[in-house]
Amino acid sequence: MIKILFVCHGNICRSPMAEFILKDMVQKQGIAEQFLISSAATSTEEIWNGVGNPVYPPAKAELARHGIGCEGKRAVQVTRADYDKYDFLIGMDSANIRNMQRILGGDPAGKVFKLLSFAGLDRDISDPWYTGDFGVTYSDVELGCKSFLKYLTQRSLL
Repeated sequence: MIKILFVCHGNICRSPMAEFILKDMVQKQGIAEQFLISSAATSTEEIWNGVGNPVYPPAKAELARHGIGCEGKRAVQVTRADYDKYDFLIGMDSANIRNMQRILGGDPAGKVFKLLSFAGLDRDISDPWYTGDFGVTYSDVELGCKSFLKYLTQRSLL
């Protein structure tokens, strides 16, 4: 089983979008049983008294426009223990990567990646919380997820 944790700042926009886009892709390909896919935040800004906020309504609406649901998802924070639990810890931007490395205590096994690096791109996926452009974020996340699956196939991990 391939275990993937997508990470962004608050776990209410980009990382849940990646989680549910990839879940949808592997389901449609009939390979969902080969994966454990989740998402988390580097911050606790969207977690109150131990309970995370749900996916931000415009992010949820963008997923729904593509026929993807995300019911029940609530923000959680990445922990040091996640490093041992997951095979891939995939951030959305450079700040996420820095914060992940701090929380995880580094990356000795080379498990931390930036999502668009799988598409051969060094740029960040912009945070739609600030840009308001959930369609652009969806397209970038979708590209990253498709490229990640191609990466797994090329390395005979699928």
